[in-house]
Amino acid sequence: MKIAVVGTGYVGLVTGTCLAETGNEVICVDIDAEKVEKMRSGIVPIYEPHLDVLFDRNIKAGRLRFTTSLDDGLDHGDIIFLALPTPEDEDGSADLSYVLNVADEIGRKIKDYKVIVDKSTVPVGTAEKVTETIAKNASSEFDVVSNPEFLREGFAVDDFLKPERIVVGSSSERATKLMQKLYAPFVRSGNPVIVMDEKSAELTKYAANSFLATKITFMNEIANYCEKVGADVDKVRIGMGTDSRIGKRFLFPGIGYGGSCFPKDVKALQKAGKDADYDFRILDSVIHVNQKQKTALIPKIKKHFGDDLSGKKIAVWGLAFKPETDDIREAPSIYIMEELLGAGAELTVFDPEAMPNIKRKFGERLTYGFSMYDALTDADALVICTEWSIFRTPNFNKLKDLLKEPTIFDGRNLYNVDEMRNEGFTYMSIGRN
Repeated sequence: MKIAVVGTGYVGLVTGTCLAETGNEVICVDIDAEKVEKMRSGIVPIYEPHLDVLFDRNIKAGRLRFTTSLDDGLDHGDIIFLALPTPEDEDGSADLSYVLNVADEIGRKIKDYKVIVDKSTVPVGTAEKVTETIAKNASSEFDVVSNPEFLREGFAVDDFLKPERIVVGSSSERATKLMQKLYAPFVRSGNPVIVMDEKSAELTKYAANSFLATKITFMNEIANYCEKVGADVDKVRIGMGTDSRIGKRFLFPGIGYGGSCFPKDVKALQKAGKDADYDFRILDSVIHVNQKQKTALIPKIKKHFGDDLSGKKIAVWGLAFKPETDDIREAPSIYIMEELLGAGAELTVFDPEAMPNIKRKFGERLTYGFSMYDALTDADALVICTEWSIFRTPNFNKLKDLLKEPTIFDGRNLYNVDEMRNEGFTYMSIGRN
């Protein structure tokens, strides 16, 4: 099939590349000429495991191409994916200006039947708005479909190629059949393509992300309470997770969620509720607790150093909001580092992938380690913000040699409390004695 993907951000690039991998002819459209030229040269603009292999293979096979011309994309594609930014607006709602501006252009340019697919995460009613915007100037038939993505950063390629489910929101039989044909190679094992109306599909994405964010936040609340009463959140988590109604996933406490999806989507659903005269009180609490949780290590750090961090050198491991990505959007590390810098600390940081993005944000306010161990040299303490695999089994003797004090503040509960004490570390984590 012939596909156009408008927007080569995280979702668009993974979508275009994975659709090309199953034999489709894909053109990705982006207004950033420099970015397009780099992608034509085989440079992947984001870090995502396994994406580079598929990207290179499909460019060489001629199935994946890039352009700055929307006209070229529309002339090529029978199905047009809109994978455009929907950033958080000042009032918390999703800004649809990028989506609707492109929809307006599509209405002026399409010459024959197209299926326009909202792949961006958009609020309820967006398919209607896109339809109205295109219809103002369209001279040919078209259908608008809501097809939300459920991609986890760090696992996006696997999630796309082997989806647990595909949601298609459409009231058009013609468009639905095309979408089912497109996705047939991805669901050969029997996972469902779930067809529903457009509004329900739009809400499904927000509801799923908000529920997962609530689950994370609930466990962080339990962890905070464990610290007050002397319970161990790891034991509580295991006891809860064996209940099949609850499940084991998303029960790991820490310093809050971040990234491009959860923070924005929870706020967007909260705002959409207010617009419909409905108060999502659970989401109000989730947002409040998560924001506070991001700096949950700060009181522990200040208490340890007698509330005086002036001149203290602190190493920070992990800058991305989660492992296996270079994405720093709403990363807890940013909030922690701002607090530490504001208190007079000097920071040396390391992350396997996110260092360039952090450097663009913080510049020379930070010192950047060449390696995880380089960042520790003469530091008064180590703070862990992201659970990268390379941090899970470090050389603890080397840590003690490099640190001025064997002190670790662990925001992701990577290590066993008793083992750390036996190793001679002052070790503080989340929700554990």
